[in-house]
Amino acid sequence: MTHLLRGAIVPALVAALAVAQVLSMSMPDTSSMVTVPAGSYRPLYRLPTGVVDRRDTPRREVHAFAMDVHPVTNGEFLAFVRDHPEWRRSQAKKLFVDRAYLSHWRGDLDPGPLAPLDSPVVYVSWFAARAYLKAQGKDLPTVDQWEYVAAADETVRDASRDPAFLARLRSWYGRTLPQPVPPAGSGLRNLYGIADLHGLVWEWTLDFNSALVTGESRGDGSIDAGLYCGSGAAAAADFDNYPAFMRFAFRSSLEARYSVGSLGFRGVRNLSGAGQ
Repeated sequence: MTHLLRGAIVPALVAALAVAQVLSMSMPDTSSMVTVPAGSYRPLYRLPTGVVDRRDTPRREVHAFAMDVHPVTNGEFLAFVRDHPEWRRSQAKKLFVDRAYLSHWRGDLDPGPLAPLDSPVVYVSWFAARAYLKAQGKDLPTVDQWEYVAAADETVRDASRDPAFLARLRSWYGRTLPQPVPPAGSGLRNLYGIADLHGLVWEWTLDFNSALVTGESRGDGSIDAGLYCGSGAAAAADFDNYPAFMRFAFRSSLEARYSVGSLGFRGVRNLSGAGQ
C-alpha cells in the first residue's frame, strides 16, 4: 500500500513543481525594487496659485526612495487574495471597491485568459492597492515621487521638456490599451531601470486626489479655483507638457473606490540616508 501511495504522490509532486517553475519563469520579478536618488522636479502646477510667476516655478524636492521595477501583476495579486480572502472579488466590502473590481477575472481565485499572470493587475481600487502593498511593507508612491521618476527617459533623469520624449508619450496616450493587457516589462524602461511608467497602464498614486484636497478652507480657498479650466492652464508651469495635463485630469477624475481597466499600481518604500 505504501508503495502504491508513493507511486501516486511522487508524479503529482513533480507535475506541481513543473507548473510552479513555468509560472515563475513567465512572471517578472516585480518584488525587486530600485533605489531612486534624491532630487527635484518641476511640478505641472505651482501651489499656491498666484504666488509665483510660472516662469519661475520652483522645483520640488524629492527624498530618496525605492520603487518597484514593474507594476504589480495578476499573479502577485492572486497570491495576495488567496492569503487575504477579504479582498477577493466576491467578499470585498463595497465601501472599498466598486462593481468593476477584478471584473475581468474569471473567478475569485481564477484570473482566466483576460488577466494573464504576467500582466499588470487592473480593475483594482485605491483601497485594494494599498492593502496589497501594506502586506508587502510598501505603499503607493506620492504624485511627487511618481512624476519625479516618470520624468526620466532611457538616458537622462529629466526629459520632461524634450519634444521627442513628449511626442512618444502623446502617442501612447492616444492609443487604446490592448486586451488582455500586455506583460509587465513591455513598456518603456527608464534611466533608473524602472519599467512601464509609460506605455502600458496608468497607475494609482497615494495622493491622487491632492488637487481636490486643501487645508483650512478660509486660508487656501484660492488654490482650488486656480486648478481648473482656463485658470488651471494659466497656472501650469509648462504649457508643452500635454501628457502631464492628461495625468492630472485623469487623477482628478478618480475616486478611491474606482476600479478602471487601464489603471494598475506599484509600490514604494521611503528610505532614510539613501544615496543622494
